[in-house]
Amino acid sequence: MEGNEEPGGAFAPLREPTFRRIWIASLFSNFGQLFLGVGAAWEMTQLSNSPSMVALVQSAMMLPLVLVTLPAGAIADMFDRRRIAMAGLTFSAICAAALAAIAFLGLVTPWVLLGFCVLIGAGVALYSPSWQASIPEQVSRANLPAAVALGTISYNIARSFGPALGGLIVVIYGAKAVFGMTSLLYLPLLFAFFLWRRRHAPSRLPPERMDRAIVGGVRYALHAPAIRTALVRVLVFGLSTATASALAPLIARDLLHGDASTFGILLGAQGVGAVIGALFVSRIREAISTELAVRIFAVGTGVALVTIGMSRDLVVSCAAFLVVGACNILTIAMLNVTVQLSAPRWVTARALSLFSSAITAGIALGAWAWGEIASGRSVAFALVASGIAVGATALLGFIFPIAADQTDTAEAPLLHEPAVGMALTLRSGPIVIEVDYDVDPNRARDFYAVMMKMQSMRKRNGGFEWSLARDIADPALWTERYHCPTWGDYLRLRDRFTQGDSDIQAQADSFNRSHQGNRVRRRLERPFGSVRWKAESLDPRQDTVSWIAP
Repeated sequence: MEGNEEPGGAFAPLREPTFRRIWIASLFSNFGQLFLGVGAAWEMTQLSNSPSMVALVQSAMMLPLVLVTLPAGAIADMFDRRRIAMAGLTFSAICAAALAAIAFLGLVTPWVLLGFCVLIGAGVALYSPSWQASIPEQVSRANLPAAVALGTISYNIARSFGPALGGLIVVIYGAKAVFGMTSLLYLPLLFAFFLWRRRHAPSRLPPERMDRAIVGGVRYALHAPAIRTALVRVLVFGLSTATASALAPLIARDLLHGDASTFGILLGAQGVGAVIGALFVSRIREAISTELAVRIFAVGTGVALVTIGMSRDLVVSCAAFLVVGACNILTIAMLNVTVQLSAPRWVTARALSLFSSAITAGIALGAWAWGEIASGRSVAFALVASGIAVGATALLGFIFPIAADQTDTAEAPLLHEPAVGMALTLRSGPIVIEVDYDVDPNRARDFYAVMMKMQSMRKRNGGFEWSLARDIADPALWTERYHCPTWGDYLRLRDRFTQGDSDIQAQADSFNRSHQGNRVRRRLERPFGSVRWKAESLDPRQDTVSWIAP
């Protein structure tokens, strides 16, 4: 991590060399991705007369973002994020180059085109979580909000000009040239990651299985209040605000009685609004709480959507689209920062993958739902209803409030290793952990409140079947109990402790009056493999790998 700890404004992250190189290079890759969308859509019109096939181009490019993003986040958390990002970019560049070669040879068919769109999108989906999760390693913590905002600015600059520029290239040189340019425009970003000398700290334990890594990421998000709230809020926000982009062609045609140029102007206004809004993320976070900001942006978006539905003037509609773009990007950026600050290093990429999936799912489902409403009633009705709906999401703050302060996610050092007298492997298990607390009965209510925080902490770090029991004969004696599927999972749980987790443990321990004796018991459940049934049986210690602690 580079830079100082004092925030320096919207462009302060660009003073940090690694982030600056990667951000500038990302502009080229974003243009390349948008060029690909324009070129593929136009090429499909030459290959097929079916509107559904043309529409499938967009679906093919978005599908990997839904299916690949979460596994890609798990991979980014388990291995070197720099190498994973480079692998994704290399794969996309090779696939784009192959598509260009096939197109120049005249061998492209509709399904071949769709297949390559999926492959290129899969490479981008593999790269994206690694890039987002590595931002905190490239800038100081104080500059993180501005860095996240600059990432959205990069995309929206490309979105504002990319489609029109891509269309011009298609007209002059054809879609084949666009495919080749897409491949070349990935190379600067690949080179920027190659120049980054990231200090990768490998885990003390072997990587998890992919399925367990995904489940672990989901469980962490479900049991981390700040992340869970951010996912719910961004999903609902996406569902209710999808009308602006989804119905923009119909707004231009039916409400403003314009043509394709009107449609382009509306999208351009939304992109400009997004760029302007992203410049103020850091200042807004310093001035007001994230919760209040998200509520204000929800109301602002709602008013703008109602205005679009009632307007028949291009200038007024463009101004409203600009507000929608600014409010949308500010909401997403601020919730994204909340996730980044709330997720420890071991699960950051998975948390951001879930965040991206929530946005994508919300917009996709919202676009379909509001499209059905527009078909059944009218475009204007759908926009007004959407505006009222997004304005009402401000009330979610009373049910799912965004945390005002973030937990300390710095890694906590392990103060001791567990005592082991058996031959254990990483696959030995299940492991049962019990912790005793001797608590003054007069402080039982306060202790119970702290243990509810302990429950969430254990579950998000990998514990299962958590319970808290109180002795009937001795009400001062409490026992915390939870399971880990294997010995390896228990070691990972210990390895994931953050300073915030240590604070919760310290709060619970402060209630314990007995500071002597062994309070923690670790047991191997169903220990059949550790028992010698006959004298001549092989000693398990001689034919298993002993793993006491890393």
